[in-house]
Amino acid sequence: MPELPEVETVRRGLEKWVTGRTIAAVEVHHPRSIRRHVTGPLDFAAQLLGRTVLGVSRRGKYFWFPLDDGAAMYGHLGMSGQLLVQPAGTEDEIHLRVRFTFTDGGPELRFVDQRTFGGLAVSPGGAELPAELAHIALDPIDPLFVDEDFVAALRRRKTGVKRALLDQTLISGVGNIYADESLWRSRLHWARATDTLTRPAARLLLGHVRDVLTAAIGAGGTSFDSLYVNVNGESGYFDRALAVYGREGEPCSRCASPVRRDPFMNRSSFSCPKCQPRPRRARL
Repeated sequence: MPELPEVETVRRGLEKWVTGRTIAAVEVHHPRSIRRHVTGPLDFAAQLLGRTVLGVSRRGKYFWFPLDDGAAMYGHLGMSGQLLVQPAGTEDEIHLRVRFTFTDGGPELRFVDQRTFGGLAVSPGGAELPAELAHIALDPIDPLFVDEDFVAALRRRKTGVKRALLDQTLISGVGNIYADESLWRSRLHWARATDTLTRPAARLLLGHVRDVLTAAIGAGGTSFDSLYVNVNGESGYFDRALAVYGREGEPCSRCASPVRRDPFMNRSSFSCPKCQPRPRRARL
């Protein structure tokens, strides 16, 4: 599942290709890809025709395109969604779901999604922030993010620290990969109870979350397969810098202990048994 670094990489790539361009046509090839737009494909296209894209914004793992009529097209990449910029006339991708062409005749924008878990929709009046995304918290690289508010809210929770990091109403953009990497850097076990964290420990964790996300953005995100790519179809390479995620049985780069994998919320958590000992008071 693409997390903040992957979506931010896509957002930055899209911004320079679509800002200031006017939509000439919209083709919906699979209705599931616009299921969040409940009035259907024809209305989705009608609300976008003739609209000029003012930029590309992001809240956590969601993105949106502010439009010149005050509306916005917003979306989520899901498990396998890709937003690709392709020259007009380029052969269609096998899993092309939605195509946008522009009045200048330049490169098209294509939404490609093999598993169709991602999707797009139009939010009237959502140029500043679509109402559908208002419940999502700020992320730690947002300039409006307030560190001490997060620290206080984290310590008030009565849950495991990894569950808290994955709660998009508390802090957005952090998923399984970057939570594991941040916890390893912080020497915290994923089941550590949030209400046992000291303020310095919570601040340290937040700093590592921010550092991991920033480094991953610099590397273009993490690609384990061909499903996540940037707008030019290129893979990210942060997987080369991962300390624990996906490295079960390999030596911890800090102490050489074999990395362990534990089941967690129908997924997995990776950690070092020596650097991140299981706490006496754990919350699963």
